[in-house]
Amino acid sequence: MAKRADSDELRRAFEHHLKETEGQVGRLEQIFGLCGLKPSAKTCPAIKGIFEEGEEDMKEAKEPVVLDASMIADAQAVEHYEIARYGTLIAWANQLGMSDAARLLQQTIDEEYNADMLLTDLAEGRLNRQAA
Repeated sequence: MAKRADSDELRRAFEHHLKETEGQVGRLEQIFGLCGLKPSAKTCPAIKGIFEEGEEDMKEAKEPVVLDASMIADAQAVEHYEIARYGTLIAWANQLGMSDAARLLQQTIDEEYNADMLLTDLAEGRLNRQAA
């Protein structure tokens, strides 16, 4: 998405969150280690569907500003899904007395909330208005 963004601010936001995501993967690996488990990749049908919708939206956008607004909406759909899932995992970790895991997950959900707020600020600041 970063490569397709017309707005420099949006491109930087996507690039920054990609780096955060790499750190999130590391935290998930730590959590698996705390549980004595080895992580393995698994496709999430919900996220796959959001990505497919985003690809379709990007193909349909004719103007760069419309593309940016569309990518923000699609990225926020991913962020909201992740926030919901991480929130559940934090609650479960707390219920199980896994405070170290809950702390690591809290760091991740904080990043997701920040990414969502930044995307909202970009959209409401000017990108949505320009796309309209």
